[in-house]
Amino acid sequence: GKTLRRDPRKIPLVTNPPDKRRPDHQRRPLLNFVRFTLPALIALSGLLLAALGQRESAYETGGLLISAGASVALLNLFYRIGVKGDKDRDREASARDRYDRTGRWPDE
Repeated sequence: GKTLRRDPRKIPLVTNPPDKRRPDHQRRPLLNFVRFTLPALIALSGLLLAALGQRESAYETGGLLISAGASVALLNLFYRIGVKGDKDRDREASARDRYDRTGRWPDE
């Protein structure tokens, strides 16, 4: 059969409006924990294990934990970069829709 595709620019985005009364870091404590605190705690535990451990396995495990903390931090960073790109594409699509309707680019 024939598959109908919807124009992604016409799909409504459902978002919750941000609460402007509180700063961003107070609105999302769990998000901030995952972005900043969790990678720092993982890496710190690796540093402590490597510094306090008396065996070669402690150094190796410490290095693995430091790498895991860095991996969590990089995954968060790459996700945020990807989301920012999505927002930029949405703004561009909105500007193109406005241009199609009015014949003028939004910032002219």
